[in-house]
Amino acid sequence: MNNPAKSVTTVEVDGRALQISNLDKVLYPATGTTKGEVLQYYVSVADRILPQLKDRPVTRIRWPHGVADNHFFEKNLPSGAPDWLPRVEVTGHGSRGGARVTYPLVRDVATLVYLVNLGSLELHSPQWRVDGDGKPTNPDRLVIDLDPGPGAGLAECAQVALLVREVLTSAGLASWPCTSGSKGMQMYAELDGQRGSHEVSAVAKSLAMHLTDKHPDLILWKMTKALRDGKVFWIGHRMSQRRRRSPLVAARAGAASRCLPSRMVRNRRFGQRQG
Repeated sequence: MNNPAKSVTTVEVDGRALQISNLDKVLYPATGTTKGEVLQYYVSVADRILPQLKDRPVTRIRWPHGVADNHFFEKNLPSGAPDWLPRVEVTGHGSRGGARVTYPLVRDVATLVYLVNLGSLELHSPQWRVDGDGKPTNPDRLVIDLDPGPGAGLAECAQVALLVREVLTSAGLASWPCTSGSKGMQMYAELDGQRGSHEVSAVAKSLAMHLTDKHPDLILWKMTKALRDGKVFWIGHRMSQRRRRSPLVAARAGAASRCLPSRMVRNRRFGQRQG
């Protein structure tokens, strides 16, 4: 693979000088979306993404040469990260084998831009945050995956999402939907952080069983392949401490046409040399 000469642009973000590389590199070949456009998109929605990521350890999936090339999963903060970038050390909480991991904390636009510039197209965080001492807290959000089986699709997922919202609303929980980046949907709900992950999982499982009993032709809560045709599989009771989610309105490698271009093509300022 022949890599073109690296081009570097210095930009100021939140009062910090950042070196941004290869703004014209195409990261999403299907839409021709460039790195500069991805960066500008993230900056334009930072006010919506940052509150979701605040104080959550962030893992990344990096595509340095775009979504048509190789990618890798990264937990630890890169060794060359600047000293000003917020971080937290977490031991054994959601990490396989109990390893100590130094995660970045994305609290400002400069950190967001730094990570995306490294090709971190997907930013994943747990359902819990860390406190002022860097200790993990109880989950403060519930995420319910709705995965359509053969013969079902987004329309069926939307039907189930409306049923889920009705139940969550009756329980006093605000909720909102999101496409998953693939063929299904997710429902998010805010929690008060008073319950541990096991208790939250148990409640979500009870909810899934309840709705399956009421709508057996539409919903399935057990992974029974033979019964999945035409139904939506509910994966909402999986609240493992290791599970991570992308923020709403964030980019997804397999869903550029769903999440990115309509806003990105209207604003290419990040790709212009400043000064």
